[in-house]
Amino acid sequence: MASCRRLLRCFRSGLWTLVFYCVYSHVWLVFAEEADSCDSLKLGQYLCKEPTIDEATQEPENCRDMTAWVECLPAPNISCRLSNGTEFRFSGEEVGFNKTIPCRNVSGYSYKVAVALSLFLGWLGADRFYLGYPALGLLKFCTVGFCGIGTLVDFILIAMQIVGPADGSNYIVDYYGARLTRLSITNQTYRKPHLSL
Repeated sequence: MASCRRLLRCFRSGLWTLVFYCVYSHVWLVFAEEADSCDSLKLGQYLCKEPTIDEATQEPENCRDMTAWVECLPAPNISCRLSNGTEFRFSGEEVGFNKTIPCRNVSGYSYKVAVALSLFLGWLGADRFYLGYPALGLLKFCTVGFCGIGTLVDFILIAMQIVGPADGSNYIVDYYGARLTRLSITNQTYRKPHLSL
């Protein structure tokens, strides 16, 4: 009987030691855990603002080297580390980090103008002059669009955007007013199972 009591007392003290250790380690992990960087937040933990679109180029105003940046606001009550190393708890109104988005390099050549010139004045070489190819424009002018064959070929190439501006930039395409978004699955897309009825 005395050995049973000793065994029970030993079991209780071991149980209390185990509970104390679990609580202590959990509290230590909570307070010692360092917040992640704000730019490593997952989708749903932040919201990025729409970029400001330049009316002349139809691209984001801060587009440089094929990338632009937008401001992202972490969700309310999210704590993360800013770029300067300080940890901050957000209310949903503060900018936490900047995210880069792709944009196109444009320099002032309109797609609509290039196609219209190719269709109506291509036989005079106006499309090639507009795009910055003066030698080909002069050759088309002197040969009346290579007897019409060159005019047709250039129209197809310009309409399909195979031939672009001579400086290597992209056309200005008016699409932000009624922009169509191409749906795609990337590494940041989380798949959601469909419910069958």
